[in-house]
Amino acid sequence: MSSENNPPSPARLDLSRWRNAPWILIVVGAVVAVGVSALSRNPVKQFAFSWLLAFMFYLSLALGGWFLVMIHHLTDASWSVPIRRIIEAMGCLLGPTLLILFLPIAFLAPKIYPWLQPAEQLHPDHAVHAKYPLFTVPGYYIAAAIIFALWWLFSNRLRFWSLRQDQTGAAACTGKMRFYSSLGIVCFALTVTLASIMWMKGLADEWYSTMYGVCYFAASAWVTLPTVYVITLILQRMKVLNGLVGEKTYYMIGSLFLAFTVFWAYVNFAQYFIIWNANMPEETFWYVLREKGTWDAVGKYVIIFGHFFIPFLMLLRIDFKLKLNVMLPLTAWCLLMHFVDLEFQIMPTLHTETILTSGLLVDAACVLLFGGIIAKVFIYSFNRYPPFPQKDPRMAEALELYIPLSTDISTAPARAK
Repeated sequence: MSSENNPPSPARLDLSRWRNAPWILIVVGAVVAVGVSALSRNPVKQFAFSWLLAFMFYLSLALGGWFLVMIHHLTDASWSVPIRRIIEAMGCLLGPTLLILFLPIAFLAPKIYPWLQPAEQLHPDHAVHAKYPLFTVPGYYIAAAIIFALWWLFSNRLRFWSLRQDQTGAAACTGKMRFYSSLGIVCFALTVTLASIMWMKGLADEWYSTMYGVCYFAASAWVTLPTVYVITLILQRMKVLNGLVGEKTYYMIGSLFLAFTVFWAYVNFAQYFIIWNANMPEETFWYVLREKGTWDAVGKYVIIFGHFFIPFLMLLRIDFKLKLNVMLPLTAWCLLMHFVDLEFQIMPTLHTETILTSGLLVDAACVLLFGGIIAKVFIYSFNRYPPFPQKDPRMAEALELYIPLSTDISTAPARAK
């Protein structure tokens, strides 16, 4: 049975009733971010740190989308075919949208990273000198340029061949997507590790951790899965993916969500346990800083229980993965927990003793500002092309249009003698 005739005609995503929402987020976020940061002790530094937090928040969603696209092709999965355009659009946010949003960080980098200041470049301490030439001014900007170039190349090549498959239906398109995924997954591991080390771990340049990139990857995949769940649900309710997604799709997303909930907890606890057990000052100081003031409660209670136990216990039940009144609030909760986790990673460098209310306002405002920009770009990118693959050879299998062969010998037709 030919798969290209099976999918229903694609419908355009109509968000006309919500067309002003992204602009409202952009305006409110910009006004609050600039206004509140201006009242802080160090306005430029507060704004720079808040912009960095918002950037890493949405970077994790884009990286998670790109990762899911590559896993889809490498495993030759069929269930994820109907949602492939969603994760492709998320992955394509890496270039040029997030590259443009990174420019303020590149400009304000000397305010964020002490090792980029002229005095530190002339007389670096041992921790920075050991990371030469990466932790230098040329190294920082060259590394960023290489990272974004690779992200842009692989994410857009996957989108290009996916759209070419819509036109031709040729098997070569599938081969190309698998080729770029096989190379891209290696590039993904290297660049995500380098980016998280340069842009987040680099806030404490003397700290050593070989698991930091894995922790950020786990958090990225973890927060992307419920986001994809909600976007898929919205598109189905708006008839864009009507007839293409069902219980199987939501169950598979929920199962991966549970898997990465456990994986995130495992890698973060493993890192903490190994550092605590070794008890080396150049490693433990990062956690000692986060056991002061209100940061101690955030790490011990909010993140442990909110980031792990609540999602884990709710996702254990199979039926909860299919209940919208459970998954929608859980998705909002997980986005909040990812924000708190990034606060715990980034902000103790700026506010060493406590969480400042004014700082939280600037952080949240930057997240809203980014959210409005990302939403507009995502909707525009998603609406440019068909909302689901038109000639993917796995679409028929995804829609369960193949008739399964019976394996019961009692019902099998008699073999001709």
